[in-house]
Amino acid sequence: MQYRTLGRTGVQVSSLALGAMNFGSIGRTTQDEATAIVDAALEGGINLIDTADMYGAGESEEMVGKAIAGRRDDIVLATKANMPMSDEPNHRGSSRRWLVTELDNSLRRLGVDHVDLYQIHRWDPNTSDEETLSALTDLQRAGKIRYFGSSTFPAYRIVEAQWAAREHRLSRYVTEQPSYSLLQRGIESHVLPVTEQYGLGVLVWSPLASGWLSGAVRAGRDVATHRSVILPERFDPALPANRARLDAVEKLAAVADEAGLTLIQLALGFVTAHPAVTGALVGPRTLDHLHSQLAAADTVLSDDVLDAIDAIVAPGTDLAAHEKFDATPALLDPALRRRRHPAAR
Repeated sequence: MQYRTLGRTGVQVSSLALGAMNFGSIGRTTQDEATAIVDAALEGGINLIDTADMYGAGESEEMVGKAIAGRRDDIVLATKANMPMSDEPNHRGSSRRWLVTELDNSLRRLGVDHVDLYQIHRWDPNTSDEETLSALTDLQRAGKIRYFGSSTFPAYRIVEAQWAAREHRLSRYVTEQPSYSLLQRGIESHVLPVTEQYGLGVLVWSPLASGWLSGAVRAGRDVATHRSVILPERFDPALPANRARLDAVEKLAAVADEAGLTLIQLALGFVTAHPAVTGALVGPRTLDHLHSQLAAADTVLSDDVLDAIDAIVAPGTDLAAHEKFDATPALLDPALRRRRHPAAR
């Protein structure tokens, strides 16, 4: 396992991190199975575990807490807040009111007195940067969080938050958690240059592209992955974006074969090769999944392999742009990019 400094924090984290989204009802993972995955991850050299309040409505945090009991100090523990936790309109977002309350809820579920990294799960257009950063700075000074970061923020919002922290003399986001894979390379053109400019640590999620790069999605095979059952439209071969992805997967699999690697090793080796990336989050549902991912811990891709990848999926390209989570609101809502004129009289 490789270890890298998380941004400018001085904290050393493994290049592969354990994402716990599949713990509990989402991944149909029991407590015993989750604990076994955590045990194997730590034995394999992983030292960062990432979860979120909304994974299974708190279930993932509870299972992580039980799995790490007695060894908290050996783990860099990260969680997130911001996504809806109920139908109550104030049980979500990035307001001081909610973050102060929800952090206490997360600490209770995790069974700890602090988290190492507290992340804002998505940018909240209804809350000012000053409001959110002020609340996070106070929670940091209270000792409940060591550092805080953003997740899936558009590049310009990362910049705005850095400026707001400087202007109001508040602590700043020290990490960003974007989606990144061989098939979704858009962040190379906007997010990663910004994180490099500001010295942020980067923990990428979905490096296996929701299972497209696991080896289970290949031409001529029926797709029967857990994710394909939950989100069948993302794997429907009738859709142009999915046909483009399948074509790319076949070509990437050939590159992996020629290099003597599995497709998983190619995928994880690729995202961790970028100098702006600190580590990649893997989210196994089973021990077999984890072991296949740990096999990529020391994978280093040659320039020839990286050049072959670039020829298949061009740098900065998203093969499924409609699945982006960091798009600016105006790209998703036509009303925001159309000037309204008074009705003609």
